[in-house]
Amino acid sequence: MAENKTKPTKKTAASYLKGVAQDRQKDARQLLAIFKDATKEPSVMWGSSIVGFGTYHYKYASGREGDFLRTGFSVRAQNLTIYIMPGYTFPKYKDLLKKLGPHKLGQSCLYIKHLDDIDIPTLKLLIKESLKDMKKTFFFIYFMLRSENEYLC
Repeated sequence: MAENKTKPTKKTAASYLKGVAQDRQKDARQLLAIFKDATKEPSVMWGSSIVGFGTYHYKYASGREGDFLRTGFSVRAQNLTIYIMPGYTFPKYKDLLKKLGPHKLGQSCLYIKHLDDIDIPTLKLLIKESLKDMKKTFFFIYFMLRSENEYLC
C-alpha cells in the first residue's frame, strides 16, 4: 500500500518562512500568527512547504491509513493556500465564505491572493470551526466503526 508523500519533517516554520518570496513575507508571518492563535498548537512542517497544526489519524475503507495535519497553510507564488481538512461542504462554511472576501476553493483548500483582501476574523473562525468539525467527525467515525466492525481509528 502506498505511503503518504507528505509527512512531518524536522524543518521549522521559521526556516520555511525565511525562504518565502519577499513580497509574501508579511502574509506568511501573519498566517503563522493567525494559525497559532486559532489552534493553540505548535507548528510542524509537512513536506517542504506546508505549515501544519495538529494531526489526525484516518483510515479508508480500502484499509489505507495514516496521519495528516488537521489544518495548516502554504505560501505559494500564486496564492496563499489554507488547508481545512473536513472540506468546505458544511453549510455553515458557505455563510462564512461569503463574508471572507475573494477566494477560490478546492476540496480541502482555500486559495487567497493576499490577506489584505479578506476578513481576518472570518478566516480565524473558519479555522476554529474546522477543528471543531474534525473532533466531531472523527469522534463519530471512531465509535461508529468500533461498534459495527471493531475497528479502531
